[in-house]
Amino acid sequence: EVQLVESGGGLVQAGGTLRLACAASGFPFGGYAIGWFRQAPGKRREGVSYINNKDGRTSYADSVKGRFTISSDNAKTTVYLQMNSLKPEDTAVYYCAAVLPCAHCHGAYYYTPAMYNYWGQGTQVTVSS
Repeated sequence: EVQLVESGGGLVQAGGTLRLACAASGFPFGGYAIGWFRQAPGKRREGVSYINNKDGRTSYADSVKGRFTISSDNAKTTVYLQMNSLKPEDTAVYYCAAVLPCAHCHGAYYYTPAMYNYWGQGTQVTVSS
């Protein structure tokens, strides 16, 4: 059974840090890209970051660039999202998802939720002002 399980969310003050984890199982982890998405109430689900486990490429949305870092541990089949300098506008449910990489696709592919094959249940991140 394919599983993606997020953890590490919680309450934090503005300027604080959180480290999210996405534990994956049931599919060939090394052959997939893992994306982080977030959705705040009343807003669209938006891509935050992704890592392509096949070629190691990473990318970040402009809103989090310089503050968030994505990494992958193949031995643990877990992807992490280190979130520093958190802002109230980062408050959302954060989801990880897995997608089979598309050869020669541009980055927009990985920021499109409809492209992803598997999704986790989400973890709440709340940043107080």
